[in-house]
Amino acid sequence: MGTLINVIFYYLYRYIPAILSDLSKSLLFPSEIFAILKVKFGGYVEKTNKSSLDKLAVELNDIDFCYATLNKVSRSFAFVIQELPLELKDAICIFYLVLRGLDSVEDDMNYPDEKKIILLREFHKKLSIDNWTIQNVGDTKDYQILLEHFDKVIRVFKSLDVKYQSVIIEITRRMGCGMADYVGKIGSIETTSSYNLYCHYVAGLVGYGLSEIFAKSGLEDADLHLNEELSNSMGLFLQKTNIIRDYLEDLQAGRTWWPREIWQNYANDLSDFSHHPNAKQSLECLNHMVMDSLSHVPHVIQYLNRLRNCRIFKFCAIPQVMAMATLAQLYSNPKVFTSVIKIRKGLTCKLMLNCSNVSQTHSWFYLFIEKIQSKIPHENNTNVQQMETLVQQIKDLCRN
Repeated sequence: MGTLINVIFYYLYRYIPAILSDLSKSLLFPSEIFAILKVKFGGYVEKTNKSSLDKLAVELNDIDFCYATLNKVSRSFAFVIQELPLELKDAICIFYLVLRGLDSVEDDMNYPDEKKIILLREFHKKLSIDNWTIQNVGDTKDYQILLEHFDKVIRVFKSLDVKYQSVIIEITRRMGCGMADYVGKIGSIETTSSYNLYCHYVAGLVGYGLSEIFAKSGLEDADLHLNEELSNSMGLFLQKTNIIRDYLEDLQAGRTWWPREIWQNYANDLSDFSHHPNAKQSLECLNHMVMDSLSHVPHVIQYLNRLRNCRIFKFCAIPQVMAMATLAQLYSNPKVFTSVIKIRKGLTCKLMLNCSNVSQTHSWFYLFIEKIQSKIPHENNTNVQQMETLVQQIKDLCRN
């Protein structure tokens, strides 16, 4: 009896504080409370090892280390990857970690630009080198550990079917070369075309790669990857949403991705918005950026409509719907300029549990676009008119 009581108190001590914090934010949304508990205790999330990643690198075999790393650096991706068919899980896990390693090189502001450019352009070649690793590169400790033990990722990569290896190598090559072109240009994205190109390199190419992996698996149509515009929009929508949300964090880190072509219509300097978050010009610029991101939603809906495999559909749909929920939070919200806006954990859990088919997903898109529509300023200008037209287009696609 005493042992049972000790176990109960252990779990209360370990889990209750964090859960109560999440639950308190969803008190007005009972269905979200249920979703939190279901995700937490319903076997939807694999238990994560609490040991540090450098310790796990010594203790775990190669594939287990890869999944442990995935859980450490991206809990949300670790969740959606569980939705995939078994055949695709390892390939997508390694695809993510390879690109995460590449991205860590780009994000390390202390790594010399000359060396960074060379490594970015040649990173794909490292996948063919047994036992290749690199020390002290990466903008966080976990990312540094990933690269310090990258030999484990390489060994699992080499165990994959060659058809998946070829996709990962090619996308890594193209992404690395694209990233190299922007080294030293952080904070100087001038045009929307350059903005779109950067987002293509760091996210649109991921859409290309995933579509080709899906097609080559035989679980989706063999020509799925041929419509590159749709695949590209899947990545750009997510990336642009993150760029808008991370305005303040990026500004403070000395890296800014909002294109001058947009923000110069509303301020003399991009940092002005953080000083005057409630100003009309600040919110107009924010809404312009959100509208630009939303312009990809019609393609996102078309892409999701094409998917045949229900598990692949859920893997793809969850991040897109979460991005849509995030934009509904960001639109006309001055807090974007003073903090980092995140959707409630309860809403996140609810979305994760209810994106299983086209009908559910369309309903979410419709709900969030209506939330955005309710916040559109009652003004007669070009941006408002364009936004109203775009909103109606998205609503029509969701109805159909």
